[in-house]
Amino acid sequence: MIIHSSEYADLPAADGGVMRTHVFRPAVDGRYPGVVLYSEIYQVTDPIRRLAAFIAGHGYCVAVPEVYHEYEAPGTVLRYDQAGTDRGNELKFAKPVAAYDADATAVLDWLAAHPACSGRLATAGVCLGGHLAYRAALDPRVSAAACFYATDIHAGSLGEGRCDDSLARMDELTAETLFVWGRQDPHVPFAGREAIRARLEAVGARYEWHEVNAAHAFLRDEGPRYDPALFVQATGWMLALFQRVLTAAV
Repeated sequence: MIIHSSEYADLPAADGGVMRTHVFRPAVDGRYPGVVLYSEIYQVTDPIRRLAAFIAGHGYCVAVPEVYHEYEAPGTVLRYDQAGTDRGNELKFAKPVAAYDADATAVLDWLAAHPACSGRLATAGVCLGGHLAYRAALDPRVSAAACFYATDIHAGSLGEGRCDDSLARMDELTAETLFVWGRQDPHVPFAGREAIRARLEAVGARYEWHEVNAAHAFLRDEGPRYDPALFVQATGWMLALFQRVLTAAV
């Protein structure tokens, strides 16, 4: 499916600035389910843009917000190097969790009202974005979420003060959720994965769980950890979820 991939909107932010949100959608006029895609700590890099285009090409209107808009100028992309990693991690722990949540509400509001969106909503994300996709899915308007190697959920260490309530709020989760983990990912060790799954079971969440033999960031189609075969498999799980939950009942 041919898509539009160069659009963006500058959404008003609480700090008086803007949250630039990139839009990827089918070129054919119509109304499509909406997906908020959250990036890793580097913001909207080329691999994230390609992932967004990939999702949009399957018939979705995809919105990708810049998560560090309070701290970086619109359009800023951090590099996949030590300086970029250090800056991304610094901002991940500088931004208050309440600000991440306010952003989620704002982008969901905007996407639901977009003329190319049907109003059916999902979230997806990788790394930091996997955690943010999960938190955004606590909004009852979200029907499905795909969380890939989501960092910090098990440790409760997201945001300013490194103290989030993501595990505690899991009983609010009504979206059907996909979790995919790399077993060789040091950011989410076995004990952490077990803590998340135990909590999902305790609250009776509707979820799908996959652990694969891969390192962190195995979906990123740039760098030594990329696994193309697992990319196909893991994104297939996501697309199957979205197809069943977002489009089958429409």
